[in-house]
Amino acid sequence: QLQLVESGGGLAQPGGSLRLSCAASGFTSDYYAIGWFRQAPGKGREGVSCISRSGGSTNYADSVKGRFTISRDNATNTVYLQMNSLKPEDTAAYYCAGSRNVITALQAVCATVLYGDWGQGTQVTVSS
Repeated sequence: QLQLVESGGGLAQPGGSLRLSCAASGFTSDYYAIGWFRQAPGKGREGVSCISRSGGSTNYADSVKGRFTISRDNATNTVYLQMNSLKPEDTAAYYCAGSRNVITALQAVCATVLYGDWGQGTQVTVSS
């Protein structure tokens, strides 16, 4: 099983930045992609950004394109989400998750159903 621990959440002002980290441990060689997802109060969980094991494939939700950047450091099994130009609508609990579905072997498809190992989440609040 893959263990995932998120960090880096907190309070930011509109237009500000935060960087989330997702540290993976356990059977890290078994998964194909890592993704960041978020869930706002009263809403469903949505894919924010995903990255393949090699880092060669990335995927972003339209709402964060141009503002968020996903990256990974395979030496430390850590995936990062750099969030710039934050908006109040980015407020949510952010989760990272690992996929062992073969669909994500070549492309970092960011569908929640493809991700089976989840972290506990970190809260991001964007408010003035």
